[in-house]
Amino acid sequence: QEQLKEFGGGLVPVGGSLRLSCLAPGFSFSRYAMGWFRQGPGKERESVAAITSDWSGGHTYYSDSVKGRFTISKDNAKNTVDLQMNSLNAEDTATYYCAARDLGCSGRDCYMTPNEYRFWGQGTQVTVSS
Repeated sequence: QEQLKEFGGGLVPVGGSLRLSCLAPGFSFSRYAMGWFRQGPGKERESVAAITSDWSGGHTYYSDSVKGRFTISKDNAKNTVDLQMNSLNAEDTATYYCAARDLGCSGRDCYMTPNEYRFWGQGTQVTVSS
């Protein structure tokens, strides 16, 4: 299995926007669900957004803390999964990880649980400055 690789992290002011991309060669979005997770300083890894496989309908899920501000999307032709982040605040500062899992998940709780994902990227740092 090839690696997941995140791009697009950086330093952004409060209220700004950033777009993260995850390159996922070898992961067919027809069968793999994709998720974005983050881990802030001194915090546990938490879910941000997920998108189910095409076979499962391509449904999206968001954590309450980012709903309405972040959007997850995927491009099957490019094999990328993006996370558009708007209205960023200091609490969004974290290392953001892209993850993939095979078929077998059912329901929001499954897709939004880090332990349900087998494949992970190395992460990209997002720092929101005030």
